[in-house]
Formats: sequence, structure tokens, C-alpha cells
Amino acid sequence: MNILGINAYHGNASAAIVCDGKLIAAVEEERFNRVKYAAGFPALAIRYCLQAAGITLADIDHVAVPRDPYARMATKLLYALKMPSFARERAKVLVKFTGIPEALAAAFDSDPAKLKSQFHRVEHHQAHLASAFFVSPFEQAALLSADGLGDFASTMWGTGTGSRMKIDGAVAFPHSLGLYYTAVTQYLGFPKFGDEYKVMGLAAYGEPESLDVFRDIVRFDPGSRANGFQLGLNYFVHHRTGPEMSWADAAKTPTQGKLFSDEMARRLGPMRAPEAPLEQRHKNLAASLQARLEEVYLGMLTKLAKQTGLKSVCLAGGCAFNCVANGKILDATPFQEVFVQPAAGDAGLAIGAAYHIWHQKLGKPRTFAMGNSYWGPEFSRDEIRKAIDASAIAHNGFCVTESNEEVCKRAATVIADGKILGWFQGRAEWGPRALGNRSIVADPRRPDMKDILNRRIKHREIFRPFAPSILAESTGEWFEKSHPSPFMTMAYAVRPEKRQQIPAPTHVDGTGRLQTVTREANPRYWRLIREFEQATGVPIVLNTSFNDNEPIVCRPEEALDCFQRTQMDALALGDFFITKK
Repeated sequence: MNILGINAYHGNASAAIVCDGKLIAAVEEERFNRVKYAAGFPALAIRYCLQAAGITLADIDHVAVPRDPYARMATKLLYALKMPSFARERAKVLVKFTGIPEALAAAFDSDPAKLKSQFHRVEHHQAHLASAFFVSPFEQAALLSADGLGDFASTMWGTGTGSRMKIDGAVAFPHSLGLYYTAVTQYLGFPKFGDEYKVMGLAAYGEPESLDVFRDIVRFDPGSRANGFQLGLNYFVHHRTGPEMSWADAAKTPTQGKLFSDEMARRLGPMRAPEAPLEQRHKNLAASLQARLEEVYLGMLTKLAKQTGLKSVCLAGGCAFNCVANGKILDATPFQEVFVQPAAGDAGLAIGAAYHIWHQKLGKPRTFAMGNSYWGPEFSRDEIRKAIDASAIAHNGFCVTESNEEVCKRAATVIADGKILGWFQGRAEWGPRALGNRSIVADPRRPDMKDILNRRIKHREIFRPFAPSILAESTGEWFEKSHPSPFMTMAYAVRPEKRQQIPAPTHVDGTGRLQTVTREANPRYWRLIREFEQATGVPIVLNTSFNDNEPIVCRPEEALDCFQRTQMDALALGDFFITKK
């Protein structure tokens, strides 16, 4: 049985294919159309998924879409009366969702009437929870999803056992941790869609001196039996005007309208203009924002652990990308195991919707656990060779050699010499993190490497940190926790005595957003790090995404283009090794 999951007309449009309970492929539309956070209809992602599964549209039995127009209908009707213009915009989006069978058929030049697939609507947050639990290694776990808004809810929690989920509660619009974080991100002068992670990195440079105000912005009672929270709505405008979002156009990065009110500036001081310098006040406000998120998020998880009595938790939604908060779960709550799949945000809804149908609706037993993140396109030796030849790179001052056995050793030598390496291998990663197949890799021992990468390669804010990829078996020796973090969704403190040895990926607060690498999940990347350890004594490399203010590279052609227009020193492209002559 073949199930196609589609996240469409929403940020991070994506597709996933599940065949007889096994995930075959999953990918975001942005990897193909090269538009960051692309929304619209993911026709290219769907085409790739069918290709990877070796099937056609006619072979799809079920199509699952993570949107239920009937969820929380009473709340929707209430706000439709209050905000007619918002209701009209939502109605336009709903029309697009009801037209998904037609859009799917049109993408493949088919007649919608001939599609044999059954189409299913899955409520947004149930799809989020399914995306985490049904691919987790846990037989039983507590579940929490938290993001901006989906189907008029922002948060949902419950439990999963075997192939079933039970929903225990939810927080409805207009209260939202995701919209809270986005609103303050905008106020701090970061207005672009997806800028929240920048402010999370900035928070480490400040002190939470305004925490009393932020406790008024988000109100949460840790002593209450209720597991919800409320926003101080006087600080926001989305409950009066509706959260303005643009989701329809696949050719443009989504945009989001202003979310904060004048009250925020009245209590916290004037907002920062995007081009204005960052002052210590802004860093302290970012720290206050992050500290309050952690109080509420970890407080909810503590209640959830006590209510369920479970030791394992699965997290999803955009808030599950807050690796700083995630890294504190094991210390701050009774939970002992945490699972966050690599596309925990809205891209992951494609997987969640598909697995919700397979397990929750069809009652099929679980036979799959996500042990790696590599569910995107891969390219053969001949395809890579053809891309190299077409680029004429050999005539532009570069030397191209091919060596299957020596690639990892040569790459490790380049990194140990302080040079910057592009690393393109195997299938592309699922989710926003480069996890060793579409990565830029560098020496973590160099104190200046962070600034070099930000200036020469990434062309981004100097305060933003980079990630350490570490051999999983060495985690406890270098970090204060050894719990696996294979998808770079946890930040742990680097052991104090080790910080001077790996200054480049150690953030200003002494933490690292680590990726634990096993030989089973990624043999070639594991071997690269092992070769680096043998050369230097350090089982860690600095890892950042292979891109330059664009979606992570997907095809060899994009890797070659990024390599040539930035100041990387070498490129390992499959078995091919490219250096300057």
C-alpha cells in the first residue's frame, strides 16, 4: 500500500512517500525550486518521491494532507465574525486545499476523475505528533507539539502507545508560543520568515533582565493542573487583525505580517530597525525571550511527565527546533529520553499525515523507526561526473581527482590543515539541518574559524554559531550529556576542560548544538570524523549547511556553483575530490 503525504499551501511545502509502512522518501520543495521555505504546491517534491519509490501517481492508494477545515469550527466561526477580512483570506486558502486533487492531477497531466487515491484530511497538530511518535524508537511516549498556528491551534499534547495516539489537550488561537517567539523576533529587528533561530543564537550573548515583563507577555502557572498558557494579548495584534501570512506562491519565500503591538515597545523600549546595530539591550531582550520560552515549554513538559508517568517524550512543531530548550529537558523534567525527528517543523507534516493514515486510521502495526535523516535525492557517479564536466571546473584553475578509498582521508587532511571543505555525499538530508551529506566542514580547533566561515562562506550575522558533529561513542567525553542527538536538535554544555580544544563550534555560553554521528547512520561521514580524530586527537568536526543564503544544495550542479562562488578550499563530491591547482 502506498501513501503520499503532502504539506501544501503552507511554509516548508514538502512531500513524503510511505510504502507498506516504510518511509521511502521525504523532501522539501525548496530543494528543487531553490526558494527558501517555499510554500505553494510541492509538485517537484511529489515527483521525486514517486520516482524514488519507483511508482506512478496511479499506484498511490491514499493521499494525506495535514489540514482539517472542520477542526475547532466554533472558534473559527467566532473569529470570522470578529475579523471578516481574516476569514476571507482563510477561505481563499481553504479553496486551494479543497483543490489538491486537481492540483495533483495537473502536476502530472492527469485527469482528476481518474485518480484512484483516497484523499484524507489530518488535523495539523495530530500530523505533527504522528510525525514524531510513529517514526520514533519508543513503544510508548508522551507527545507534545507546539508551533505558531495550524487549524486554529498552536499546541497539542497526548500519549502514544504502539500504533495509536491519544490526544489529551490543546491550546487554541490566539494563544501561541510560536507566535510569541516570532513577534519578539520581529520587534528585535529580524522580520524575515524563519528568523527565529537567529534570535535563539543571539540570546546567549545577553542576560534575561526583563523576565518580569516577559512573564506578563506569556502567562503560565506551573502550579496549576491545567497544561496550557495564555498570551498577554495587549502585546499582540494577531487576535484583532489575524496573523497575516502568504502561503500560496511557491516562487516566493513566505512572509508574515507584524504581530506585536505598541504595548511591547512601551514596556520594553523602542523596537530595533533591521539595519540598526545590535546593542546589549537587544541581546538582553533576546535572552529574556528565550528564558521565558524555556520556563513555559519545560513547565508544560514537567506537567506532561507527571500526568502520564512516562519517561520518554516525542516533540514536534516549530518550537521543537529550539535546541537550547531541548537540551535542558533531561535536567529540568522527569523525562529520560527525548526524540525529535529532523524535520520537526511544518515540512514534517507530510510524514506525519502519511503515518497518521497508516497507523491511526488503518490500524497497521509499526515496523519502521527513523534512524537517519537521509531521505532526499542522491546522484550516481556518472551524474556527478557529467555535472563536473559541464561546469568546466577543470579549466577554471581546479584539479579533479577520483578516489573512493582515499576521499575521507584526504578530506580529513584538508580540514586538519585549517582549510574549508565542501562535503556532498549520498542522499540529501530531510529537514533544515545539514547532517553530513550536504555539509561544509572545518577544523573545530581554530578559534578564528567561526568568523572566517561567517565572512568568507556564509555571509551572515557574526554572532551566529556553528555546530559540532561528533562520533557518537565520544559524546560523553566532550559534552556534559551523552544522550543521542543525531539530528542536531539538542544543545549540550561542552565540558569546561574541552572548550579550549574546540572553540569554533562552542557557543559563547559554552554549549554546542551537536550532531552525534554513528557508523550505522552515516558510514562515510563517521569515517571522515574518525580520520580527523586519528590526525588530531579530536573526534569532532565543525559542520554547517552547504549553502550561501539559499536552500541547502541538493544537486551536484548546485554544490559546484556554491563551491566556486564562495571561498571554500576543497570539495568532496561523491568519490571526486576537487582542489585549486
